[in-house]
Parts: sequence; structure tokens; C-alpha cells
Amino acid sequence: MANEEIRHLVRIMNTDLQGDQPVQYALTGIRGIGRRTARILTECAGVDPTVMIGYLSDEDVQKLNKTINDFEQNIPPWMLNRQKDPVTGDDKHLLGQDIILTVREDINTLKKVRAYRGIRHERGLKVRGQRTKSTGRGSTTVGVSKKK
Repeated sequence: MANEEIRHLVRIMNTDLQGDQPVQYALTGIRGIGRRTARILTECAGVDPTVMIGYLSDEDVQKLNKTINDFEQNIPPWMLNRQKDPVTGDDKHLLGQDIILTVREDINTLKKVRAYRGIRHERGLKVRGQRTKSTGRGSTTVGVSKKK
């Protein structure tokens, strides 16, 4: 391993990962994969999670890619990040660009049906019930001004 050349960028799931990080931490650079999920993926792929990802062989990178693609079959449904999808009713685990597109689509659906949360999104206000009397203001801050 010491005489091998390190790859500084490793491409997995259309994402460039830093080659000087351990596999379990480098995989967290993919959107939708956290530390716990990355640890499970490395164990399923049969890859040592502590080795630097830049030293992995092409076969190991392919195994990781295949394991990530088959991720939904390898874990329990409570660990998926999109359970009971409103459109299809399926349990999914979204990765990469799919997360961004799905969230944007959900917000647009809320706006279209004129739900309370959708209206809050449209107006740029807080959505989840936070305090708005004194925080979350834009550039026009209302405060006490001292007389001249």
C-alpha cells in the first residue's frame, strides 16, 4: 500500500470524493449518506472502512458503487430517508441530486395546493413554527432608535 500511488479524487455516484480520507468518512461527501450509513455500506461491500479511499483498487470502488446502488435492499426500512413517498407510496433512499430535486418538487407541490407551509415558503417566512416577532427579519430591522 505504501508504494502505491494515491488517487486524490475518487469518483463514486457522480461525486468527486477526497482521496486522502478514510472510506467511511469520504463516503459522507455523497449527499444522502451519513457516517452510520457509510459504515454499513463499507461492511456490505467488504471494504476496510479505515483505509484511505485513494488507495482502493478499481474493483473495490466498483463494489462500493454497486453496494450504494443496491442500498435499499441491504438495510431496514426505518433507515431510509424517504419513507412512504406521497406519490408512489414506496420506501426509498434518495442519493445525490435526487434529494435536491425531490425537496424542490415537494415545496412546489405545497405552494400549488396553497398549503400553509407552501405559503410560508413563498413569502420567505419561517415554516416550522419558530418565533417571528423578534427574529428572522430581513434587512429592515425594527429596533429602538435613540433621539438626537
